Amino acid sequence: MLGLYWFLSYVVGNFMTAYVVGKAYGVNLQEHKSKNLGARNAGSVIGRAAFIWTFLGDSLKGVLIVAVGRLWHFEEWEIVLGACLVMLGHLFPFWLKFKGGKGVATFIGVGLALSPSLFLMMVVGTALTLIVTRSLTLSMLGGFVLYIGAIIYTDKLLLYIPILIAISFMLIKHMSNIKEALGSRE
Repeated sequence: MLGLYWFLSYVVGNFMTAYVVGKAYGVNLQEHKSKNLGARNAGSVIGRAAFIWTFLGDSLKGVLIVAVGRLWHFEEWEIVLGACLVMLGHLFPFWLKFKGGKGVATFIGVGLALSPSLFLMMVVGTALTLIVTRSLTLSMLGGFVLYIGAIIYTDKLLLYIPILIAISFMLIKHMSNIKEALGSRE
């Protein structure tokens, strides 16, 4: 049953909401602007409604995997690994030659579902950094620092290693955005 759960976690991550939303609007988002299958690109190419639908769909798949793991009474480390796999499925969907979204919305769903109090530190870190940097991309980095600090402070580092690995891949996918944001600050 556990193997099935982990397999389903990755497969659910492969559901690219932006792909479906784009098709509904007659747009292939892989051919426009950032060519990314995420909420931000859906919003900039199609509009606010596409952003909202994509964000909700991508975040809900993270919530779904954590909820199913708890419903099936898996141990927390097993659920955390499932959460990591849903994020990796979004970042690297097999059916799109492993070129998926950047994972923010899926991470938000996972983070909120796993531990709202730990995720609150992500929000606080992002908000505080946003005040200083006025860049959502850079403020996300501040959020991750406080989130990881909260994980260490609550002695959950070992448990959350799979999530931190998925976050590392997210940051790699965001590297061009980070460099652009840093470049505009000079």
